[in-house]
Amino acid sequence: MTRASGHPDPWADDVVEVRYVQPYDAVKAYVCPGCNRDIPPRTHHVVAVPHGAPDLRRHWHKGCWEGRRRRRPVG
Repeated sequence: MTRASGHPDPWADDVVEVRYVQPYDAVKAYVCPGCNRDIPPRTHHVVAVPHGAPDLRRHWHKGCWEGRRRRRPVG
């Protein structure tokens, strides 16, 4: 998938594997690239793992992930 700018979307559904993290499995804090805010431990969230580059995975708030096409990631 490409953006309006013509550049490929690095977070398109066909480019990443999406994993849903349950609160009981979320033991660390992360920073969401969608809003640049903390995802505290014990918070349900999403992990987006690019195919072929698992070391570039990012943890997102569920709402930020679902709205990622309406706004650009921060940072």
